[in-house]
Amino acid sequence: MPLHMTKIAFQAESADKLRAWLESQQDEARLTTRYLPNRHEEMVGGSLYWILASQLIGRSPLLGFAERPDGKHWIRLAPMLIPVAPRPKRAHQGWRYLAEDDAPADLGGADEGDILPGAMVSELGRLGLL
Repeated sequence: MPLHMTKIAFQAESADKLRAWLESQQDEARLTTRYLPNRHEEMVGGSLYWILASQLIGRSPLLGFAERPDGKHWIRLAPMLIPVAPRPKRAHQGWRYLAEDDAPADLGGADEGDILPGAMVSELGRLGLL
């Protein structure tokens, strides 16, 4: 089972803006990180799960990692945002690992129901109802 990672969608005002940025990239989207994850080999076939408004809102498949000329690293992503079942998640700096068993399911379509607003998901999570 692949290992995933979570990251806050820094400067994204909405899921639509994040999707637009990802889709505006040519073959891959790149994020910069200072350090290569120790477990990067386990992430082959995994995804980066995006945190927006204190909830996991979607994922982008991980294509791999590459070293930049300045010694930092790129997180290479497929330029797409796949919606997932919203789940409360606190914001954090940098990235964190996410096991396959803990990853939210992809939203499959209309029969999955409507996506709840971020504030509502946060409150339901705080109450232990999600």
